[in-house]
Amino acid sequence: MHSVDVHQHLLPEQLIAELARRRQPPMLIRRRDGWTFRLSGEPDSVLSLDATNVALRSVELRRERIDRALVALSTALGIETLPAEEALPLLEAHHRGIEDLPAGFGGWGAVQLEAPDPAEVDAVIGRGCAGVSLPATALASPAALAHVGPLLARLEAHDAPLFVHPGPVAAPAAAGPVKPLPVWWPALTDYVAQMQAAWFAFLHGGRREHPRLRVLFAMLAGGAPLQLERFVARGGEAPLAPDPAVFYDTSSYGTRMLEAMAGAVGVEQLVYGSDRPVVDATAPPLGPELGRLLRSTNPNRLLTPRQRGDLG
Repeated sequence: MHSVDVHQHLLPEQLIAELARRRQPPMLIRRRDGWTFRLSGEPDSVLSLDATNVALRSVELRRERIDRALVALSTALGIETLPAEEALPLLEAHHRGIEDLPAGFGGWGAVQLEAPDPAEVDAVIGRGCAGVSLPATALASPAALAHVGPLLARLEAHDAPLFVHPGPVAAPAAAGPVKPLPVWWPALTDYVAQMQAAWFAFLHGGRREHPRLRVLFAMLAGGAPLQLERFVARGGEAPLAPDPAVFYDTSSYGTRMLEAMAGAVGVEQLVYGSDRPVVDATAPPLGPELGRLLRSTNPNRLLTPRQRGDLG
């Protein structure tokens, strides 16, 4: 049975060149040992040269016994939310890069969100993408969900999944001297809040509007299903059972959180996502049976054979 990693990032040369040409965030600044990401709302972070080396990444797949890795554009960069004339060249560079990747890699498509156009979903699915990734900020309220509704409806028509990934972080308002935040701050605060908001927005109205759409939430949706008791205490109506078409990737989490989420949504809804190379991709000690579920059995329900690269 083949093994799938549903969540990796790998900036291609085309996209690196486009981001390096920019003079305002999101942008890349050349360093001796790699690149510095500059984003509007986050501390600068470093992208090493090894992280963009396709040959090394292929070796990592073999070492981890991963047969298929799906590469996503990091929606935290904010590319999709740029004005369309700025976003489109960057998105095209991402898609060309996916098409140039060697066997073992597939990809998530990405679309501009200034004026959501279902034809762009058609285009990326036609290019072989498994589905479309959207920033959690684009689904983080009922109104936001309605704005991208035409994209979700088109994904549903294609029988292709949606991948919800943390989106851009708003730049903090300046109020005198500000001590720089630790580099991990957005990932532990903004990202978690975004993912929870997107999950609750989909619970509130998304499933009703898109009854057949399969959805994958990165980083276990920030643990949103663990908040259902509070949801009920504040007047919400909890679902009778976990949604079998909503999946959660394991990126950044370990055994304790996996056990808690398995208790909340069922182990059948969890899939392996490494978030390589953003975090240390060392997998938690899953054990053979759980490993097969998260890397093989469950992705087979999330992805069709074509979306898995016809691996079966």
